[in-house]
Amino acid sequence: MAARLLVGSVFVYMGAVKALHPVEFLKLVRAYETVRDPLLLNAIAASLPWFEILCGTLLVAGVAVRGSAVLLTALLIPFTWMVLHRALAMNAAIPFCAIQFDCGCGQGEVPVCRKLVENLALILLSCWLIAAPASKYCLRFRLI
Repeated sequence: MAARLLVGSVFVYMGAVKALHPVEFLKLVRAYETVRDPLLLNAIAASLPWFEILCGTLLVAGVAVRGSAVLLTALLIPFTWMVLHRALAMNAAIPFCAIQFDCGCGQGEVPVCRKLVENLALILLSCWLIAAPASKYCLRFRLI
């Protein structure tokens, strides 16, 4: 239950920050240079925060826990790869862990090593939620 609440609340918070500042989030998504089509870029920036809020809310409530965890893991893996790739591309003359930039995660400028550790922890917790047996504290069991 603690893993579910932690992962879910992190995604609700991060999605809400992005949803409240859509223009800034669009600029950050554009900075990764992975999507060139403006229509697709706008669609990603407009829908991704709400998708994160939905999946996070489902986890907190205990509804569709495995499905939500699978979707969040499917988001976290490429996001982590993109953060790592962007940090490596910076070619700074400073140590790797001293590199800081706004990754678009809703936390502002963060050290890249801290962000990578956070993402890996969220991936591990999400994978655990996928594999863990169903909890009696899920809303699903209260509804049945």
